[in-house]
Amino acid sequence: MYIPHYYKNENVDEVKTFLKENSFGILVNQVDGKPWATHIPLELDRNGQGRDVLEGHISKANPQWKTFEESKEVLCIFNGPHAYISSSWYQEEEVPTWDYIAVHVYGKLVVLNAEETMESLHKLVNKYERDSKNPVSLHDMSPKTLRQVNGVVGFQIEITDIQAAYKLSQTRPQDHAKIVSELSEKDDLGSNAIAKLIKD
Repeated sequence: MYIPHYYKNENVDEVKTFLKENSFGILVNQVDGKPWATHIPLELDRNGQGRDVLEGHISKANPQWKTFEESKEVLCIFNGPHAYISSSWYQEEEVPTWDYIAVHVYGKLVVLNAEETMESLHKLVNKYERDSKNPVSLHDMSPKTLRQVNGVVGFQIEITDIQAAYKLSQTRPQDHAKIVSELSEKDDLGSNAIAKLIKD
């Protein structure tokens, strides 16, 4: 990903926190010579050797998994908040732009066995059921229901590179107050989130 140096975020802890909070990503590799992308949860974790990994699963009906073994490297894309920035908010004439957060994660994918896939699914469900009013657990589900797990392919991606773009009007500090004010007045979550990030 092309990232001008002033938008590059190299704070590893901050980027890892972003990945944990924005874990619905896009898994990209090649299928029959074409880019193929699947939108799925990709959870940041550590493997048995203490290395950072992403864990996920896809349906066996999705042909993407059949190319996992031949993929030298896969790409996972994560998007954060984004907002249009009007140049009418600037003190000097300039073109409008877009502020955003995007993270690209590269790595080597390995397919998990049935036991490892089930362990990964337990962690995934437990994480997102934690704050539910009536949390469900895979432990409480019948063998008949859990047979659906046979229809997925679990995988783990050992991370080789992380590229993080945090474009937050860094080149226009003199306009931050006005940008934050205008974004805060908008009735959409992306604009409000970008305003808070610029302010912080």
